[in-house]
Amino acid sequence: MENSKNSSLSKLIPVMLCFFAMGFVDLVGIASNYVKADLGLSDSQANIFPSLVFFWFLIFSVPTGMLMSRIGQKKTVLLSLLVTFASLLLPVFGDSYMLMLISFSLLGIGNALMQTSLNPLLSNIVRVPFTLNERFFEMSRSFCNSGDGSDWR
Repeated sequence: MENSKNSSLSKLIPVMLCFFAMGFVDLVGIASNYVKADLGLSDSQANIFPSLVFFWFLIFSVPTGMLMSRIGQKKTVLLSLLVTFASLLLPVFGDSYMLMLISFSLLGIGNALMQTSLNPLLSNIVRVPFTLNERFFEMSRSFCNSGDGSDWR
């Protein structure tokens, strides 16, 4: 029993760290302000960065599901970490507008890969005894039944 808990925990910790890495997308707003100041961009030019992240998320969400069924959930999560790491590493090599566009685009692609594949992977690692429908049914039954055998009306 103890070995099973350790095994489950050793699978859960890397997945939870991936959720932490997914939080880097929240830095888009702050990062776009810094890029705007560093490159002397207008508001319109700087607002392209967050839009790119969400645009690529829109474009890559469905293909990620198809990729995940082809190569597996774990490999898709690893690919997402690689793409996200590349997007965060690119600004180290320069600060041109084009490089920032590529970096923010890769961040959106990596985020789409990660969010689409990480949740199903987590559901395979953590087993919940009740499904959502079963939980709802149990709650509604206990709400409607007062416990004395009478009807809820």
